[in-house]
Amino acid sequence: MKILAVDTAGKTAAVAVMQDDTLLYEINANTGLTHSETLLPMIDAALTACGWRAADVELFGVTAGPGSFTGLRIGLSAVKGLAFVRATPCAGVSTLQALACGLTGQGTVIGALDARRGQVYWAGFDLESHARLTPDEAAPVQALEKFVERCKKPLFFVGDGAALCYNRFGSVPGVLACPAALGVLRGAGVGLAALAMHRDGQTVPPAELLPDYHRLSQAERERAEREGRALTPQQGV
Repeated sequence: MKILAVDTAGKTAAVAVMQDDTLLYEINANTGLTHSETLLPMIDAALTACGWRAADVELFGVTAGPGSFTGLRIGLSAVKGLAFVRATPCAGVSTLQALACGLTGQGTVIGALDARRGQVYWAGFDLESHARLTPDEAAPVQALEKFVERCKKPLFFVGDGAALCYNRFGSVPGVLACPAALGVLRGAGVGLAALAMHRDGQTVPPAELLPDYHRLSQAERERAEREGRALTPQQGV
């Protein structure tokens, strides 16, 4: 199966081309340019390098959330546009699952994204099988304490929220440092997660590919606060 995988959930943009679980081409960019400037040229370069056209792709994988609201929309819109003409199946991948799938070894990996205000989007995964150990959620960093203490060690944090977690839990026995350059989200991680979703029958047509933000936007939260409306725990984080 020919797979094109895309990530625009955070500061780094990533694209990968895969034939089943074999990585053919991968590129990451963290140059300060916006994803709207870099993504389509990156996709074009990846397909050209492999001698493919968009029409050859049999499965599109893209991070659907959590992450930057604007970033997610850029990646999802690009994939939907490429996939729509031929109704190519799409996999809206958890950003945190994709982070975990980019690493291998033994122990536990926590994907963590900076959610601002001292909070992170996070989820835990078995590092060897990439099996999910917790659901994706947004929470203050200290809320991870019980999981960190009880999980199988060694434990690694990856993602742009990893530094926040290491600041809090870096001295816990069994918590090992992961170099920042190796803790970024890889296009291959998106591709592997998308392939697993395809095998489990979890792909959708392009029109049904939607973001999963996990919380209200800052503007919506501020409006609710001005109007004195109560937020649910999920909305309020």
